[in-house]
Parts: sequence; structure tokens; C-alpha cells
Amino acid sequence: MRTPARAPEAPAVAPEAPAVRLHGSLDEPLRLTVAELRELPAHRVEAGFDCLGSGLRRHGFEGPMLWDVLRAARPRIDFTGRKQRLTFLLTVTGADGHRAVFSWAEIDPDFGGRQILLATSIDGAPLDAAGPQLVVPSDHCGARYISGITEIWVGEIRVGPVGAAGAR
Repeated sequence: MRTPARAPEAPAVAPEAPAVRLHGSLDEPLRLTVAELRELPAHRVEAGFDCLGSGLRRHGFEGPMLWDVLRAARPRIDFTGRKQRLTFLLTVTGADGHRAVFSWAEIDPDFGGRQILLATSIDGAPLDAAGPQLVVPSDHCGARYISGITEIWVGEIRVGPVGAAGAR
């Protein structure tokens, strides 16, 4: 009895690298992997934060500033004036659904200028497989340190006239 021939095995497909999707009020929505984020100017910070589950944590993070990443996506914001920028928000979402909200003014150098990082490594270990981590060095609480970032949304908040109920 002859053994049937085996079908050739399909070549192994490498899993797709985690990527951050930048979308919303952007002229150039982007999808960036950790390797692509590494091509932007890198900054290094030592940051400590209080984690509810494990107490005080301290790590070294490296990666581009959130401000630089967002500017590369060309937000639809009038940068010639200032007040209009105050109506924009951004949300950062992780693979586990964890989300943080920031006002544009928090990161805009004309206002808060907060130095927020999209870390591509933590304590020297690359984050290519896990995805980038949001690092907010000025926060004492670690709740806005989001691991495995999957998306960043930028948008404008529009509300009705003063005294009107509801939002548009």
C-alpha cells in the first residue's frame, strides 16, 4: 500500500507588527509600527508613577514625542490662532481597550507643552511585539500610561451656544 503524498506546507507567515492608527481630523491619517516610530526624533525620559496594582514604578522610556507624531499626520487645526486649538481633543486607546483623553492644549507648546512620549522601548527593551506605550512623565498616577497603543484619534468638540442644552 502506498502512502499518499503530503500536501506541501504553506510558508510561515510572519504575524503583522502592531501598529498605531492615527485618525480623525487629520490631513494625513497614518498607521505606524514601532519600527516606523523609531524613525522619528527620539527622546529619553526616566519616569516614575504610582500603579494601583503594584505601587511605585520607575522606568526608562525612549521614543518620539506625541506632539511630533501628531504634527506628522497634519491635524486640521488652524495654528495661526490660538483659541480654535482649545476645542480639540485626542484619545489614545490601547489593545486592552484602556483609553485616555487629552486636550490639545496639554501638548501644544503654546499652552501646556506637556512632554508626552510614544515609547518604542522600556528600560532598553524594544516594544516592537507589544506596540508602543504612552508615557506621561508629569502624571503621578499611572492611569494614562497606556500599553500597546492601537489608535490615536484627534477631533474637535462642538457645543451649542451658551445656555443651549446638549452638544452638536
